[in-house]
Amino acid sequence: MAAGLYLVATPIGTARDITLRALDILASADVIAAEDTRSLRRLLEIHGVPLGGRSVLAYHDHSGAGTRARLIEHMAAGRSVAYASEAGTPLIADPGFDLVRDVAQAGFTVTSAPGPSAVVTALSLAGLPTDAFFFAGFLPNARGARQARLSALREVPGSLVFYESPKRIAATLEDAAGALGGDRQAALCRELTKRFEEIRRDTLSNLARSVAEQPPKGEIVLIVDRAHSRTVSESDLASDLRDALQRMSVKDAADLVSRAHDLPRRKIYQMALQLDRETGDDQGDDT
Repeated sequence: MAAGLYLVATPIGTARDITLRALDILASADVIAAEDTRSLRRLLEIHGVPLGGRSVLAYHDHSGAGTRARLIEHMAAGRSVAYASEAGTPLIADPGFDLVRDVAQAGFTVTSAPGPSAVVTALSLAGLPTDAFFFAGFLPNARGARQARLSALREVPGSLVFYESPKRIAATLEDAAGALGGDRQAALCRELTKRFEEIRRDTLSNLARSVAEQPPKGEIVLIVDRAHSRTVSESDLASDLRDALQRMSVKDAADLVSRAHDLPRRKIYQMALQLDRETGDDQGDDT
């Protein structure tokens, strides 16, 4: 293997979910670094990958510039370095950002052996739209900060994805129902790919009640549906357009009202043209 950094995705549950390429890299890399050295050693044992005298270096949230410098020194000496998270894909709510940045700035190749990710796994199981989504990671611990963060995400035009612990999920669901709307559809996905995998699909309010009655255990991914525009009556649209047409052109009035109600501009523009004609006809009749 050429000198450089190889990011290795590891299983989030079932050990057999690792890819063949990931095993090849772990077997061939000159140096192995891991967020959790014990879990990686166990994974290598399960798949019969020998260390062959190689040590497994720890690199985690508390690792500093010195550890990164050591790994870059290995690459400078022509060695390949494999880095694996404890579970899932490195950098996705896991350590590795500073390492990737420094390695790239040092001019070495960074590549990835893609594989398991709790984000993608949960999205595929939730039964909610996946054409656009926003991964928000872990929400703040403090309730005020958590509510503020949720409120800031209210209008994101895609499904929202959060990681959460079983100890905080009840409070998170309660805050999410208040900030995002209790009738929003959501899915609580826990213990993905493991023996007790479970998906609870319901509104945020109903999920909050479900969790209060039956607290979940294990690692959790919460998916929340995107915001949907409220239904606007034709009379309300016409009223808004008449008001706007008193102050601006047909084009500008249509732009303003379509944005305000998140509706297709073409439809609103046609309504504005009709109302403008009617207003002109009424003025003509009075003369």
